Amino acid sequence: MTRIQIPRGTQDIMPGTVELWQYVEARARDLSRRYNYQEIRTPLFESTELFQRGVGETTDIVEKEMYSVSNPRSDDALTLRPEGTAGVVRAYVEHKLYGQPNQPVKVYYLGPMFRHERPQAGRYRQFVQFGVEAIGSSDPAIDAEVIALAMRFYQEMGLTGLSVELNSVGTLEDRARHREHLLAHLNGVRSELCADCQSRIDRNPLRVLDCKNEKCRTLTKDAPSILDYLSDESAAHFEAVKGYLSALNIPYTVNPRLVRGLDYYTLTAFEIKMAEIGAVETLCGGGRYNGLVAELGGEDMPGIGFALSIERLLLALAKQGVQLPVSGGIDCFVAIQTPDAKQEAFILVDELRRAGVSADLDYLDRKMKAQFKQADRLGAAYTAIIGEAELANGTVVLKEMATGEQQEVKRDQVAAVLAERLAARA
Repeated sequence: MTRIQIPRGTQDIMPGTVELWQYVEARARDLSRRYNYQEIRTPLFESTELFQRGVGETTDIVEKEMYSVSNPRSDDALTLRPEGTAGVVRAYVEHKLYGQPNQPVKVYYLGPMFRHERPQAGRYRQFVQFGVEAIGSSDPAIDAEVIALAMRFYQEMGLTGLSVELNSVGTLEDRARHREHLLAHLNGVRSELCADCQSRIDRNPLRVLDCKNEKCRTLTKDAPSILDYLSDESAAHFEAVKGYLSALNIPYTVNPRLVRGLDYYTLTAFEIKMAEIGAVETLCGGGRYNGLVAELGGEDMPGIGFALSIERLLLALAKQGVQLPVSGGIDCFVAIQTPDAKQEAFILVDELRRAGVSADLDYLDRKMKAQFKQADRLGAAYTAIIGEAELANGTVVLKEMATGEQQEVKRDQVAAVLAERLAARA
């Protein structure tokens, strides 16, 4: 019979590795708490129209990468979420979060996204994003806060060599002034650009600057910069963001070509990069989306956020040789010397677990030597031994695995003794 294998572009995260994920996720939640961002959980699938309107019909995500199916009970199509912002903004509008007394609304999400793209190192078709959104404030200080949160996350994980690339893509009015000058340049080289860029010229010319094709980048290197067409207000906002980042000693460089790949961005756009990481140099991206709430049916409220890939983070940590302080092993393995002790061992394991001690026992009727090998494989700090003598005396032999030191402990005191010893080791 043919074996069924995992779908291309996905991964099984196995015991021994999943602990790294749990550590990273716990750090993301703790950092979000410190910045006063609360968790939000939205559906894994949404109306396809949400992403068409929210992300943009001319984006690669909507044109090429979404997993969509027809809804059998209606004319609506449904799509596995390819990113998190659109769903968060939909929930913000639907649940009238703009009416809450605490403003801006600051939320974070942590969960799987889905894009049909070519798998490579650090890039999967199902991947996990950590992202934050702050909706309801135009203050450039919150732009800097969002960027700082992302940077602090990477720094606290142990990464070095990080920098921020920063740009302002202006407002709709700024881009309208820039558009005619950009079109004049792009139309001059239209025939030499790739097919995607030729298509984008007529629909969203600013996104031509986002093309990764080296020939296209060379042909557009002298294209007029959006920074030269910012209004005084937009320029002042950009200068204020840079000022706040400098005040926090967060290094940044201005990259006028940085437009990001989503249509909803306005004003601040940014990416966080790490030197010498090859194909996944960009670790994180985000920016403002001041028109998105209105586009999705809400009041015209400003917003800003970012999203980062946990897979790329773990790859970056491996590239830099960063070892996460993930503890392994259990606290206690209960070894059974005689079949008569099995039930008492089973009860003891339950008591230990209820006392907060991680514990396990043998379920394969192994000999004592094999049980000690199992305790070693499980990384047990202690082994509790129960045999005929212990049953008769109402005791347990407690062995510290690192030193080999053994102590006879009264049966009803085992949980308390272990908890005390483990607390002293912590």
